[in-house]
Amino acid sequence: MPSINQSIFQPEVFFLTGIPDFETHHAWISIPFCCLYAIAISGNGMILFVIITESSFHEPMYYFLSMLSFTDLGLCLSTLVTMLGIFWFNAQEISFDACIGQMFFIHCFMFMESSVLLAMAFDRFIAICNPLRYAMILTNSRIIKVGLAIVIRGTTALVPLLVLLKRLSFCHSHVLHQSYCFHPDVMKLSCTDTKINSAFGLAIVISTAGLDSVLILLSYALIIHSLLSIASPEQQKKAFGTCVSHVSAVSMFYIPMISFSLVHRFGKHAPPFVHTLIANVYLLIPPVMNPILYSVKTKQICKAIFKVFLSKLI
Repeated sequence: MPSINQSIFQPEVFFLTGIPDFETHHAWISIPFCCLYAIAISGNGMILFVIITESSFHEPMYYFLSMLSFTDLGLCLSTLVTMLGIFWFNAQEISFDACIGQMFFIHCFMFMESSVLLAMAFDRFIAICNPLRYAMILTNSRIIKVGLAIVIRGTTALVPLLVLLKRLSFCHSHVLHQSYCFHPDVMKLSCTDTKINSAFGLAIVISTAGLDSVLILLSYALIIHSLLSIASPEQQKKAFGTCVSHVSAVSMFYIPMISFSLVHRFGKHAPPFVHTLIANVYLLIPPVMNPILYSVKTKQICKAIFKVFLSKLI
């Protein structure tokens, strides 16, 4: 009887899902995913390496870029094992504790990335609207404090959410409809009341990603107002050019998140593989695209990467 109760209230394993109706093609489907993971890991790793090793990049803007690359790497590695495990070895089982752990890292790095994008928006605001005080405001000590605040904010927000999740009872199907553990999907499998979990989860999303997106929009509204009222057309073009990469990174983070939420909520009649495919791709878009965007749009990064490659060849 104790073992039965334990299996009801705290399941030993969950079952992750590959691409429904395409199970026989998982080996082929894994090829584009492997390419995306390789691009994301090598691209972000290269940017981190260049910023750490090149003293010319020891500036606030590049420190924040290194934080973005670090969170992108964390986001990739959080889903890599289970996703490729399903595609290569049909390893669909994941223990309850491992699922909680993966969920913690996925959501933590998502919240951290949102915070880093906000910090980068503040960096652009200071650089454009108050350039004379840029070095005085964004000192190394303050950047370190911002980095610590980002980590603490991302981790502390999740601890009570996961504690509440572990108290739930799971007596329905233990099959998750993604290739990784995502809080809303795990919560839906519970057979107990999840109103507190839902409310707390919504409050966390609003107070992190929701608040960050509003502050980022406010930052750019102030930047645009400052440029239109002061700068010449040439200065405006140059200043906006420094923001292109960041605006693209913000779009690559929030648009897939909103799209996934809409499909998850309103696309109930769509084929099952659509939900799973979008879920698998949406966490990979920012880590893949960010290093490409910053390498293409930032000449200094591009030159440094070529320098590293040439030195290796020589």
